[in-house]
Amino acid sequence: MRMGTENRTIRVGDIARVEGEGALRVRVRGGRVERVELDVFEPPRYFEALLRGRTYLEPVDITARICGICPVAYQLTAAQAIEAACGVVVDGPIRDLRRLLYCGEWIQSHALHVYLLHAPDFLGCDSVVEVARDHPEVVRRGLRLKKAGNRLMEVVGGRAVHPVNPRVGGFHRAPDRRSLADLIDPLEEAREDALATVRWAAGLDFPDLEVDAELVALRAPGEYAIDRGRVVSSGGLDLPPDRFGEHFTESQVPHSTALVSTLGGRTYLVGPLARYSLGSDRLLPEARAAAREAGLGPTCRNPFRSIVVRSLELLQACSEALTILRGYRPPEPSFVEVRPRAGEGSACTEAPRGLLYHRYRLDEEGRIVTATIVPPTSQNQLAIEADLRRLVERGLDLPDADLAHLCERGVRNHDPCISCAAHFLRLDVDRGPAS
Repeated sequence: MRMGTENRTIRVGDIARVEGEGALRVRVRGGRVERVELDVFEPPRYFEALLRGRTYLEPVDITARICGICPVAYQLTAAQAIEAACGVVVDGPIRDLRRLLYCGEWIQSHALHVYLLHAPDFLGCDSVVEVARDHPEVVRRGLRLKKAGNRLMEVVGGRAVHPVNPRVGGFHRAPDRRSLADLIDPLEEAREDALATVRWAAGLDFPDLEVDAELVALRAPGEYAIDRGRVVSSGGLDLPPDRFGEHFTESQVPHSTALVSTLGGRTYLVGPLARYSLGSDRLLPEARAAAREAGLGPTCRNPFRSIVVRSLELLQACSEALTILRGYRPPEPSFVEVRPRAGEGSACTEAPRGLLYHRYRLDEEGRIVTATIVPPTSQNQLAIEADLRRLVERGLDLPDADLAHLCERGVRNHDPCISCAAHFLRLDVDRGPAS
């Protein structure tokens, strides 16, 4: 009997090199994949309920605890949504400082994923410990990049994990010019490391796979969207963040403690592939040249090549950070006064893993009546399942261990932060007879 048609059950313990825990269930009948379910079984964390009744100044600090890898994304999205509800737009030097902090998060998060989590898949290693043994300079480069991003977050945000300096309206304190000037030389070195990262990643071997989901990202005039923009899609969607809820719907599925999101009932994908495919013309010239050298066209739909796109975004973030650092003047004051009022406000930013949406409704005293947070990984769950279905269909003839490893790679392509969405991976492949 061919391996693809025999009855088999494959179980894999918790997967390494992703942030969180979960399980994958695959049902095969008569050599046909009937069902693929990415189970998120981590207990719900109830952040939206926790925020109800809190004052309008608190979400910036509370939502940072959703994730230790991308706290800035939650902080700045929360701040902008609250500001929108209160009728305030923060721009100018304060906005530049926010974007600088966000660049620091992109650098440290992308470096973590590219080198410590994703690289072992391409280098035939089980962990970064093996990569450090066989390819020490690769790991050293990744750690240098992560250190540069962490340092940027520390100086601007007060600390690298759960920064304490951001607030509604801006920052509690603006860094002085000397503190930021001291970051220029390390960021110059980081930019060279980022360019080397793009060239290294472009030389890896990539299985053929194309994402067929609709791509969704922010797009902004004159810049690669990070901290603001309009929500656009490969299917023609183009709307402001306050209309997100009119088109994107969250629903519960039995196998997940995280909600899953659809766009008009369709599966969609957020993250680096979507950002690049919908905004590659907005990259800085240095990053556009590196993309051409890496063999990327104006779009990229191969999730295995996401490691190249993340490397390009590393280069983009380093270059942007240097531009802001060189022109930095401390904003006076360091925040815009935001007074509470009854209203509703929404905001979207681009977390390292993709589009992040916050909406808050306030009463007249500025207390939160309702809160809605839609993280990137819950938006990507259905697209990840679709990728895995195609990988399993191609790999039914593989031995159990090889099929399990292929599925793990398929999940890691998207760098899921499953903790944010509610963690992965136990794999069960049910190869029963045809019904």
